Amino acid sequence: MTAEPVTAPHSATRRRERAAWGFIAPALIAIAIFFVVPVVSAMFLSLTDFDIYALADLRNLRFVGGQNYERLLTNPLFWGAMRNTVVFAIIGVPLTIAASLGAAVILHARVVKWRPIWRVMFFAPYVTTLVATAVLWNYLLHTRYGVINWALTSIGLPAVDWLGSPATSIPAILMFVVWKTFGYNMLIFLAVLQTVPDDLYEAARIDGAGPWKSFRHVTLPAIAPTLLLVSIISVAGFFQLFAEPYVMTQGGPAQSTVTVLYFMYEEGFKWWNLGSASAVAVILFLCIFAITMVQLWVSRRLGAET
Repeated sequence: MTAEPVTAPHSATRRRERAAWGFIAPALIAIAIFFVVPVVSAMFLSLTDFDIYALADLRNLRFVGGQNYERLLTNPLFWGAMRNTVVFAIIGVPLTIAASLGAAVILHARVVKWRPIWRVMFFAPYVTTLVATAVLWNYLLHTRYGVINWALTSIGLPAVDWLGSPATSIPAILMFVVWKTFGYNMLIFLAVLQTVPDDLYEAARIDGAGPWKSFRHVTLPAIAPTLLLVSIISVAGFFQLFAEPYVMTQGGPAQSTVTVLYFMYEEGFKWWNLGSASAVAVILFLCIFAITMVQLWVSRRLGAET
């Protein structure tokens, strides 16, 4: 006699698989609706001359191929916006990570009192309305009435036209962006620092390691994956900078603070060149994707070397 095949484990596995797909189906649908469909639509529109006339009547829509990309790549305004965005990212990402990681390490080390209050104070700007805080910073940076210039003149330094000079407009916006966003990254670092075993620090102290060596050889390797995550989020955030220059400088002075996203906004909603704006969005998406891949590659190489 031959034993009958046991199908109960297989049916249980199929039930678990169906249950798993049922749980992730809403997320997959949301991703398809709010990510895949817009990306595919933007790629299609970037190959057309979609403008206000096509918006009124789709019969005016024409397929133009890569003409939008050709015009962008020969447009000095686009390259100026790209240069400004790269400057924001190169300076802003390290500043944001350094400020958030430094604050997290200090609060985690229990060297300050009222740590919950400090955490709330550091995180509060992130959850505050961006436009309201940007307007507030406009007053703080005002040439004649701003608190910052008042502090400078009170110690004998000259007042600075923070938002009216191309030399200081980017640093002024960077100060605001770092202040606005570092609290979120700080909480991420605080969460991962609490998972590092105290035994590692104790072993480092027994071996004679000081605070800097403990941070370098214990803290940094332990938080390396989180550091990569924060760097990817920060790079994507700085490459999508829009509201800050829009509210604080309107892209000026002399277009020194026009970012790629600000340029895309003007192309699409000021001049109604929606096909060109879609091409800008595609280029921006490819830039962020390429930089993310480079960050992942560098992280793997560094991990393999260590």
